[in-house]
Amino acid sequence: MQITRRLEFDAGHRIPNHNSQCRHLHGHRYALEITLSGDIITTEGVSEQGMVMDFSEVKRIANEVVVEVWDHAFLVYRGDRAVLDFLETMPGHKTVVLDVPPTAEHLAMIAFNLLNSAYRDTYGNHLRLERVRLYETPNNWADHLRTE
Repeated sequence: MQITRRLEFDAGHRIPNHNSQCRHLHGHRYALEITLSGDIITTEGVSEQGMVMDFSEVKRIANEVVVEVWDHAFLVYRGDRAVLDFLETMPGHKTVVLDVPPTAEHLAMIAFNLLNSAYRDTYGNHLRLERVRLYETPNNWADHLRTE
């Protein structure tokens, strides 16, 4: 069985070497979809009986690991020195420095890697993260899928 939870957040970024508009500082209303697989929990009397995982727990973990960290932050590539220097002029600015340019593809991959270890097979139901889909806009997204 698979379940998916969607969360949204706002963040700024720029793609420094892009040959079009994305080379400028701008922001997006991102949406993050987390797909988990596992057996339906059959343990009698537990709150999660009949579920793969409680959706509120999926949300809590994703918020803690990714959403609250990235929400209303500027996601900046470590190699984008001009933007890093600019952001450093604003004390207390919420900045997340990444080792790669903050494209939708990279953000989906980073989110997957962060979340993969955060979801645990607590009930012995073979819970595992299968996919992270990151929408940069309603019409553009990137999927990072489990490969093993």
